[in-house]
Amino acid sequence: MSQFSTLRVGGPAEAIVPVATVAELSRLMGWLQKNEIGWQVVGRGSNILVSDSGLAGVTIFLEGEFRTMEKVADAGEGAGEERALIRAGAACLLPGLVAYCTSQGLSGLEFAVGIPGSIGGAIVMNAGAWGSAIGPLVESVALMDDSGTLLTRKGESLEFSYRQAALPPRTILVEATLSLRPGDRDVIKKTCRQYQEKRRATQPIAEPSIGSFFKNPPGESAGRLIEKAGLKGFAVGDARVSALHANFFINEGSASAADMLNLMHHVQETVYGRFGVRLEPEVCIMGENQRKK
Repeated sequence: MSQFSTLRVGGPAEAIVPVATVAELSRLMGWLQKNEIGWQVVGRGSNILVSDSGLAGVTIFLEGEFRTMEKVADAGEGAGEERALIRAGAACLLPGLVAYCTSQGLSGLEFAVGIPGSIGGAIVMNAGAWGSAIGPLVESVALMDDSGTLLTRKGESLEFSYRQAALPPRTILVEATLSLRPGDRDVIKKTCRQYQEKRRATQPIAEPSIGSFFKNPPGESAGRLIEKAGLKGFAVGDARVSALHANFFINEGSASAADMLNLMHHVQETVYGRFGVRLEPEVCIMGENQRKK
């Protein structure tokens, strides 16, 4: 799985199945359920840490029609302002969607310009940056359950909170409809450039990483706590706390998932010992104890 993760770590997947249409996905889910085979979906791989033992069962990758995006309609006024709806497949990449919305003169997603994930992963994790998050923009989602049945849910039913959404268990996000507001294209482009410049100045975007490793504790910054604990630049093997941003772990070449997990535990214990704060991973850790011995 290292080739499917921006962190470049992870053991073998037992089986990988690319799926290009909703009909294909429905048939696959029905077959997996009938044969009692486990599964997981992996998107852009920008927020996952797969164990060295890899992933059991079937790992599903969405492509084809799951990468399409379109302006559905002007939605009239919402919350006192004009809105427009954009429908995007779960496999659409956030930077591509930001570019599309910019071309349509639609504002609201500028904060996501440098986030290298997919729409599906962004909604599941309620991705955000610079004080904004995707949750409030979600008008509705289409989901598929593990029997292959399509479901529709309104955005407010997902109960978005910090870095999480309450999706029904064992469902796959198929597509989302986002509510955006009309804006000036030049202003939108300028805002995107400003966010990109901030990322380049403060984050190790040129090195293999998975973005912010820990959630920010209430009223605090995980990066600040890690830095105050003297852990900037600390390494376990080739897994290192970035010297540029302490809440980023980078792979300096040949780090294993075990190196990353050991680094995570060391940072957690050190910060807890110094400040009494238990850092919670933002990254999705996959594959631990999944494989049969």
